[in-house]
Amino acid sequence: MRIRIVDAFTDRPFAGNPAGVVLLDTDAFPEDERLQRIAAEVNLSETAFAHPLPAGSPEADWALRWFTPVTEVDMCGHATLATAHVLHRTGRATGTVRFTARCGVLGATAHPDGPITLDFPTSSLIPAAVPEELARALGVRPLSVHGTSEHLGDLLVELADERTVRELAPDLRALARHSRRGIIATAGAEDPARGYDYVSRCFFPAYGIDEDPVTGSAHTALAPYWSARIGRPRLTGLQASARTGLVRTELRGDRTLLTGSAVTVIDGELLV
Repeated sequence: MRIRIVDAFTDRPFAGNPAGVVLLDTDAFPEDERLQRIAAEVNLSETAFAHPLPAGSPEADWALRWFTPVTEVDMCGHATLATAHVLHRTGRATGTVRFTARCGVLGATAHPDGPITLDFPTSSLIPAAVPEELARALGVRPLSVHGTSEHLGDLLVELADERTVRELAPDLRALARHSRRGIIATAGAEDPARGYDYVSRCFFPAYGIDEDPVTGSAHTALAPYWSARIGRPRLTGLQASARTGLVRTELRGDRTLLTGSAVTVIDGELLV
C-alpha cells in the first residue's frame, strides 16, 4: 500500500498542513480498524483514503474518507486538497474530480498554474452565549461565539485582534469539553496589506489534534463569517499556526470555494 505525505495549503515543503494520502486500487475500503491503525501510524492531523468508483458513476469519481490518529471525521479540507493533488500529479485525474464523502459530494478543480479549488458546503453560523468556562479555557474573553453546522461541530470564537489569536495558549484539556470537534479562534487582520483579511487558529484536542496547522474545513465557517463582516465574497485567510498556511475563500451561497496549493514531500510503502 503506497502512502504519500503532502503539505497542503502551501507552495513550499515543511509548511501548511501535512496529510497522509492512500489511493486504493480496490472498489471498497478495507475494514475500519485497519484504516484507523494506518492513520494512527502516520500520526498526522488526517490521513485520507480514497478508492475509485465505477466509470460513469453519476454522482462522483472517487469515494473518500478521513481519519485522525484516533477517529474518523465528517469533513476535512486539507486532506481533500492533498488527495486531489496526488490524483492530478499521478495522472489519475484531470480537470475536476468529484468525491463522495460523509459530508456529501465535494469537488476539486486543478488550475493550470498549480493551485486547486475545493467546492465544499458552507457552514451555518448560530450565535451563542459566551460560556465563562470557555473564556477560562481560552485564557481570554471572546467578543462572540457561534456554533457551526453538524458536519463541522466546532465553535467559532472571535477574539479582540490578530495579536490575541497569535498569542493564544489555551488549556487544551478544558477546551475539549466545549464542542464536538473543536474551537476555531479568529480575528480580523491587523494589516490587510500583508495579503490576508483575517487570521485563525484551530484546536481539536477531542479528536487527537491539539492544534491543526491549516484547517480547510474551518474556512467553510470563516468564509461566511468574515464575508458578512468585510462585505466581499472573496477573501484570504491566514492560519497562524507554527507552520502557517493561506486559504483563499469565495462564498457562493450554500457552497464555499477553498483554494490552495500543495507539495508532496514523502512517497513510501506500507509493508504490513
